[in-house]
Amino acid sequence: MAVSKLDRRNKIKKRIRRDITGTGERPRMSIFRSNKEIYAQIVNDVDGTTLVSASSRDKDVASKDSNKIEQAALVGKAIAEKALKAGIETISFDRSGYLYHGRVKSLAEGAREGGLKF
Repeated sequence: MAVSKLDRRNKIKKRIRRDITGTGERPRMSIFRSNKEIYAQIVNDVDGTTLVSASSRDKDVASKDSNKIEQAALVGKAIAEKALKAGIETISFDRSGYLYHGRVKSLAEGAREGGLKF
């Protein structure tokens, strides 16, 4: 029986989450990618709280003339800016089972350009 894409991603996601957890000193940046949008949030798993979030649906990020990879880079820069304002400098990067390629890579590079360390 063939494994669906979603089942494969969930299996990889569980494997990643065994090793990566967010703490108060080093929170976890989690990514969700839909067909149209990309979302990122910085989470403290110990307290179970979301510290900072950004998405391509935000007013300052959304632009109709840029493609999805450029929007992902803008989301990365936006979340880095919000995180630095909140006093977060280092994070653990959780790609949520997605391949580190395309929009996920662009978001990570944008966050690094914005000043986050991971």
